[in-house]
Amino acid sequence: MNWQKLGFDWNQVRALVAVADLGSFSAAAKALGLTQPTVGRQVTALEQDLGLVLLERTGRSPVLTEAGRQVVEAARPMAEAGLRLSLVASGQAQDVAGPVSISASDMFAHYVLPPLIRHLHAIAPGLDIELISSNSLSDLKRREADIAIRHVRPADPDLISRLLREATAHLYAARSFLDQAGRPARVADLTGQPFVAFGNKAEMVRYLAMLGITIAERDIRTSSANGAVAWEAVRKGAGYGFMAVDFIPFAPEVEAVLPDQIKVTFPIWLVTHRELHTSPRIRLVFDVLAKALSTRP
Repeated sequence: MNWQKLGFDWNQVRALVAVADLGSFSAAAKALGLTQPTVGRQVTALEQDLGLVLLERTGRSPVLTEAGRQVVEAARPMAEAGLRLSLVASGQAQDVAGPVSISASDMFAHYVLPPLIRHLHAIAPGLDIELISSNSLSDLKRREADIAIRHVRPADPDLISRLLREATAHLYAARSFLDQAGRPARVADLTGQPFVAFGNKAEMVRYLAMLGITIAERDIRTSSANGAVAWEAVRKGAGYGFMAVDFIPFAPEVEAVLPDQIKVTFPIWLVTHRELHTSPRIRLVFDVLAKALSTRP
């Protein structure tokens, strides 16, 4: 490692990350226990040290420039490592205790989060984790959950949100179903075929139409508001259904249908409230989830 290149002040980087997360100098100052002018000076000093403009300050809220976004993304692992170091140095990792509630879709709650919860308990045995399995958006400001995994960015500026990655979904069907019904050669072959809906049938019909797939509500012969239940129906041969590629390793009996022609992308956001910067247990859980969910399993 070239130590001479590490010429920046971590406090300055921390100030930039806090402003980016919280959306204002005043909120960052409050979270860091500093004055607003101090945070402003730290960010300005970092810009001077790096020779880059990191924030546009023309509007009411500072906005990251492209260079600022890259610096913040590069700094996040440092922030997470700094938290772990401080916990280890003070012996707090074992002492981080108390309740943390996590809201996630049925599929994430069923397939992805259980092993991560086990990992969290290994790090901090005193954590009391409540897993809320719901496809509706929990209200974090009303404390229906502390942390949420969402597929849309929250509009509320008081919430802290981090885009982890873009996920991909394809159309799938059970191999046994395709063996009997035949494998479509083109999108038009799906017209009138049986589909499984994850929720509202009318919304499913409209969504498929945007993808060039023409069906009627009567073609949706199975539906469930519970994503895990609907997916189980697809696995058992009830019809065609969409699923993120993340979950396909858990379903070896399904087969992608026209994957080169039918592809959907959607974001994975990790969202929490401002207590992220004052609660060690929420910070720990947030950072562990962010690291684990940022890469496709």
